[in-house]
Amino acid sequence: MFTGLIEAVGQVVSVENRRGEMRMTFAAASLGLNDTQLGDSIAINGVCLTVVSKTDRAFCADVSAETVACTTLGALQAGSRVNLEKALLPTTRLGGHMVSGHVDGVAEVASIRPQNESLMIAFEVPSPLAKYIAPKGSICVDGVSLTTNVVSDNRFEVNIIPHTQQQTIIGDYQQGHRVNIEVDVVARYLERLLQGARHDQTEPSNITREFLLSQGFGD
Repeated sequence: MFTGLIEAVGQVVSVENRRGEMRMTFAAASLGLNDTQLGDSIAINGVCLTVVSKTDRAFCADVSAETVACTTLGALQAGSRVNLEKALLPTTRLGGHMVSGHVDGVAEVASIRPQNESLMIAFEVPSPLAKYIAPKGSICVDGVSLTTNVVSDNRFEVNIIPHTQQQTIIGDYQQGHRVNIEVDVVARYLERLLQGARHDQTEPSNITREFLLSQGFGD
């Protein structure tokens, strides 16, 4: 699990293609890898990957074919900047929101407009994800925990303050840029619970008139 608070911006050192899968190396000296062990999880642009090798300044992670197909990681190349966050600890402050690192889909930057020192960025999301996004709700964009200001149809807009522009790759965005999106996991669980409730309500009853008569109810 992660918080959506980016700890460092790293850089892709190399990308090795392996029959649809990839092994990627990331420079991450500013992340602080001294306490990172093989097998630990690190979120790269919001995608949870496993550390398979490391030094004090870089680490490698394997990317499955499914992850390549469902996220933007397949478009990364040497020199690309990425958001980095290590998995949270029991002592970590949860300053953002609960982020799993399991990307739900890819959105596109629809517009960027300055507002004083902030940026108002609108994103176009795939239709199946739109129902999970609510005004003033939480959403994860390339691993960054953000609050939605405006939601309309398949679009949502967020306010990016100067600190977030400087400490993440969001400041690099241009119109048309593709980003990883993870909706609030609470919304998904609520949908599942409601589906179960509706199923229970429509489940056909085994109690019939014949059964009631056989049990002595009625004439």
